Amino acid sequence: MNKQNKRVGKKQFALPHIYVILVIMIIVAYLATLIVPSGKFQTEEGPTGAEVLIPGTFEVIEKTYLSISDLLFSIPEGLIQASEIFFGILMIGGMFAVLEKTGIIELGISKLAHSFANRGVLIIPFLMIPMALLTAFTGAVELVLVYVPVVIPLMLKLGYDRITGTAIALISTIAGYSLALTAPATVGIAQQLVELKLYSGIGYRMIALAIFLTIGIVFLMKYALKVKKDPKQSLLYGDHEVDAEFEQDITNIPKATTRQLIATFVILAGVILMIYGLINWGWYFKELAGLYAGIGILTGLIVGMKLDTIAIAFNEGFKNIILGAAVVGLARAVSVILNDGQIIDTIVNGLGVITQIVPHSITPTIMMAVQGLLNFVIPSSSGQAMISMPIMGGLADITGVSRQVSVLAFQIGDGFSHIFYPTSGYFMATLALSKIPYTKWLKFIIPLIITWYLVGAILLVIAQLINWQ
Repeated sequence: MNKQNKRVGKKQFALPHIYVILVIMIIVAYLATLIVPSGKFQTEEGPTGAEVLIPGTFEVIEKTYLSISDLLFSIPEGLIQASEIFFGILMIGGMFAVLEKTGIIELGISKLAHSFANRGVLIIPFLMIPMALLTAFTGAVELVLVYVPVVIPLMLKLGYDRITGTAIALISTIAGYSLALTAPATVGIAQQLVELKLYSGIGYRMIALAIFLTIGIVFLMKYALKVKKDPKQSLLYGDHEVDAEFEQDITNIPKATTRQLIATFVILAGVILMIYGLINWGWYFKELAGLYAGIGILTGLIVGMKLDTIAIAFNEGFKNIILGAAVVGLARAVSVILNDGQIIDTIVNGLGVITQIVPHSITPTIMMAVQGLLNFVIPSSSGQAMISMPIMGGLADITGVSRQVSVLAFQIGDGFSHIFYPTSGYFMATLALSKIPYTKWLKFIIPLIITWYLVGAILLVIAQLINWQ
């Protein structure tokens, strides 16, 4: 057998299905509860009214042993606890299925594709910078779910792939979210918990945001140029089922009907309401699900769709996005196991001890790594801040690290992990909308994530050396 035949016969390694990966993680979490001591911190009311941990109060408590039935029941319990996100994701899929049938999305994409036809790869920074800034100021990272269904077909029409379109939305929003300038739910809460002036240190964060966003843009432009030159270089090469509907002449721009124009204004009003609700009313997936359902039904009726047609469209949207919704529930089962086994506080305390014993010059980097690890079991940024920042703030004082640096370590460590951890609800919803397999996305994004974290470590060390306050 010649070398060529050997290569053909050789089986390539492929990551297992995301369900398999998550079930393995659930089993590993269960085994950890059998080994790791149960423990608990005392808590007190924090500046926002929520309970926060009191540093130095950790104590080992009587061991909690979980049964095999607890292991099995953690999966439905995870789905129940993540039900708000689960149904929110379903409604996103349903709404966009209706909008596709109204022709409004295709109309907007055709106009955008015609406008950007001769601008080449420069369309990438043009689309990414405004979204990153919007997220940096508002923290409304969920806006990606509105952005990605528009960007993907636009990029497909211009000769790129779905990963390029998805990455435009995810990389820009997560860069803004991770280096948030005035986002209340991340930097705002974290700074309050360590008693810093609200939104102080914004200058250094602006520099960091510019650096990370530039890295993300260059990374994506290189990939996009490669795909444009040779479609076989796409990580999704061969999957043309979804892309085929967008392979149309970009010079052929359909004319909007009066009904479509009215429906478009309704959609824009809905987006404005969503932004206001996220920032001022603290909306989350429950409220967003109701808004998405309302927008879908109302726009369908305005363009003249029958109720049965709207219902069928919603059902098709549910089927298309069910994987992303189910993954969030399965991932939540990991934290259910760790919480029921009462080892989350033990893990937090252990990570805090590790942070304290390393050389002080690299303490900020270790803090960043700790926050990144915590985000898998505590996917809520505000919840993670409540749990970790009182500990990290105290460790910062003990080790001589600036409290401002400890907040930045939280932002970077927590933020970037939101676009590769399956516990991130909006991220998995985005992949489901984009019809991109989780394993394919990992192959694409991991090099950027590694680069971002390495640069983040350098910026944290610099911030500590200049005694950034």
